[in-house]
Amino acid sequence: MPGVMIVTGANRGIGAATAKLAAARGYRVCVNYHRNEAAAEAVVQAITADGGTAIAVQADVSSEVDVQRLFNTVDNQLGPLTALVNNAGILEPQCRVEATDAARLERIFKANVIGSFLCAREAVKRMSTRHHGEGGAIVNVSSAASRLGSAGEYVDYAASKGAIDTLTIGLSREVAEEGIRVNAVRPAFIYTDMHADGGEPGRVDRIADSLPMKRGGQPLEVANAILWLLSGEASYTTGTFIDLAGGK
Repeated sequence: MPGVMIVTGANRGIGAATAKLAAARGYRVCVNYHRNEAAAEAVVQAITADGGTAIAVQADVSSEVDVQRLFNTVDNQLGPLTALVNNAGILEPQCRVEATDAARLERIFKANVIGSFLCAREAVKRMSTRHHGEGGAIVNVSSAASRLGSAGEYVDYAASKGAIDTLTIGLSREVAEEGIRVNAVRPAFIYTDMHADGGEPGRVDRIADSLPMKRGGQPLEVANAILWLLSGEASYTTGTFIDLAGGK
């Protein structure tokens, strides 16, 4: 049965689509956001207007103190956690590796890797039968970039998602007998605002014809995969990946 879900970075794109779909399926949802409060509140309002339950909680997932506050707020306002979607992540303007600097790498790895680790840690503490929890599920939002490399554009982002793949495999085996399933989705070429962050808002349209399916993907298509992995229909699935990249 659906319970309580945290979706990090849920104020836009895949995160927003996942939060709305989860609420429609009966989850009580925490819409986490970093900076854009208005966008997060709009997601909450859309959920509540459809009869769902949701709250918006500001937290920078790369901050340990913020992550602890996020999870404690959910404990107090929504109840025992049953699902985590590690969706929050960033990329920076396209560049080659030779043009990167340490500050850029620190920003990307703090948000994309450290954030996912911290949130997974807090979720395990609450859901694991080893800690007297009742089990649950985690879905990490990786990227097809982890296996494609994103040469000439986002090798640093791709490397951070490679770390998420490893986290998914390792953590899934660590907590498999403690009632927690850990899986990942690897989307790419999805119509979201993230491409504007990278300096090319029209990137999906530019690439679409080179994909086997000849089109970009929609956030809801990723959300559907995430909700399946969290559901009882995936009860014997852990440590695995669903690629959503139009066949590439």
